[in-house]
Amino acid sequence: MLDPAADRPAGLATAPSAGRDAGDPAGPHTTSASSAPVTGPMELAATRPAGAARPALFAAPGLVALATRSVRVLLSPWSRLSLLVMLLAAAATAVLLFEPQRLLADGWPPHLNGAAAVVVYAVAYGVCTVAFVPRPLLNLAAGALFGSQLGLGAALAGTVIGAGAAFGLGRLLGQDALRPLLRGRWLKAADGQLSRHGFRSMLAARLFPGVPFWAANYCAAVSRMGWLPFLLATAIGSIPNTAAYVVAGTRASTPTSPVFLIAMGFIAVTGLAGAVVAWCKRHRLRGH
Repeated sequence: MLDPAADRPAGLATAPSAGRDAGDPAGPHTTSASSAPVTGPMELAATRPAGAARPALFAAPGLVALATRSVRVLLSPWSRLSLLVMLLAAAATAVLLFEPQRLLADGWPPHLNGAAAVVVYAVAYGVCTVAFVPRPLLNLAAGALFGSQLGLGAALAGTVIGAGAAFGLGRLLGQDALRPLLRGRWLKAADGQLSRHGFRSMLAARLFPGVPFWAANYCAAVSRMGWLPFLLATAIGSIPNTAAYVVAGTRASTPTSPVFLIAMGFIAVTGLAGAVVAWCKRHRLRGH
């Protein structure tokens, strides 16, 4: 006689007998854990009492709306412009307190020398230009501290760092708020010149001093000039005058030396040429 259990596939357990009761010696009736009902989110929501509190995610939709509105206000163009003004005011105040011009009289800290000193000076140079410190003063200090070659490298690196930082701050925090204000004829003409001929315009501004360094940076940031033309024109156009000031700084102790006089003469000639170019541009903008 065949055993029915022998033909049953392996792994299948027989169901417990329905006829067992509490008095059965095999023990009380047991239920498998896998047969417990699964309760989903919809069932939980349906079984929640009518007066029960909802989860915190749904309890305060006003807080989410308030946070969204606050972020929108903080990221608005005029809020970002206000942040830019506060940053520049703080930087200018810090410069007035620390007085970087004392480097010309006191010299560089003795524990900084070599390449590390040049790098630190270049970074400090860039920060100072963002805070409206005149570049001629920084260029003279670079020549006096490091000589003509290292001083020129530090000054040019600091010039590019400072110009890039000012351009980035103006583009990120000020462009959206200030561009709608470009309504005058001169402002529109200058903006069009910087936007369409960015490299050429910025190269002229750097070659011929007359436009303050910080003003050129922020005007370029408000325009649609690209990053690469701006930085390249700044690096190339700043070489002649920066070199003249650095050389003059190396000979500052002998102001009657031929090298010092030639450097100062070059600075004067480029300044006069810049004034002439600005005058011609002024008449062209009037007739625009």
